[in-house]
Amino acid sequence: MNYTIENDRLKIQISSRGGEMQSVIRDGREYLWQADPQYWDEKAPNLFPYIARMTEGKYVLDGKSYPMPLHGFVHVTELSMEEQTTDRIVFRLDSDEETGKCYPFAFTYRVIYELDGDVLHITYQVENHDEKTMYFGIGGHPGFLVPMEDSLGFEDYYLEFEGTKDYDEPVRIGFSPDCFVDGGMTPFPLTDGSKIPLKHSLFDNDAIVLTHTSKTVSLKSDRGTRRVTVSYPDMDYIGFWHATLTEAPYVCIEPWSSLPSRQDIVEDLSTQPGLKSLKAGGVYRNSWSIEIH
Repeated sequence: MNYTIENDRLKIQISSRGGEMQSVIRDGREYLWQADPQYWDEKAPNLFPYIARMTEGKYVLDGKSYPMPLHGFVHVTELSMEEQTTDRIVFRLDSDEETGKCYPFAFTYRVIYELDGDVLHITYQVENHDEKTMYFGIGGHPGFLVPMEDSLGFEDYYLEFEGTKDYDEPVRIGFSPDCFVDGGMTPFPLTDGSKIPLKHSLFDNDAIVLTHTSKTVSLKSDRGTRRVTVSYPDMDYIGFWHATLTEAPYVCIEPWSSLPSRQDIVEDLSTQPGLKSLKAGGVYRNSWSIEIH
């Protein structure tokens, strides 16, 4: 089922399936990718309890092997709508027998959407109801239409990091041809110190995933007036992607807390580097935002 929140600037539609955004409209114009299956049949999946791929599609925990789908299971799971006002909505998932088949923890997961003027705040909240420590990755995967104005083309746009003078040069995470972490980390120079000019060939080898960034990035064009800004203050990584070897008219801007499996390693969830850990009875929150200008 789809739900709507809105204010005098933005109108947001969200599905109970995965708590996934379906539409982001300002001034009658759609900004969110609309899942054309020719390129990519999703719009803005929420990623939990794992981000991207696991070697052999599985992991081990306490000596037992468990399967884990690509990007976890939340994005393909029906969530309950817990509360709603005009400009705020909360979706909830409680662990059950089905989630236990691939993730043996007792938990409550929430995704919260709140509007504040031009800004949509997205908050992930995880509660550990278990007697043991939970391990997980969490993040977002929204796609944005490019171009955002009818007179412009894809290559008129660029991604621009804000406040880069206060940060070192971003570092690109190395990925294997199979999209697993390969251990490489290389400097990723930005054009004019802050920009990534868009061209379709950027994504011929799949996603660009960076760390050591300024935590705010805008999708914009000097020839246009519309832009999208994503801020991710507590996420360690940001990914950029569209369907490989295509001229797909969108770009995903993906704030991630952690990384996929290492190449050829079936990870132990309790020891994989970078995963979040949450002690018994603990609560984890992480907020990021989308601003439509």
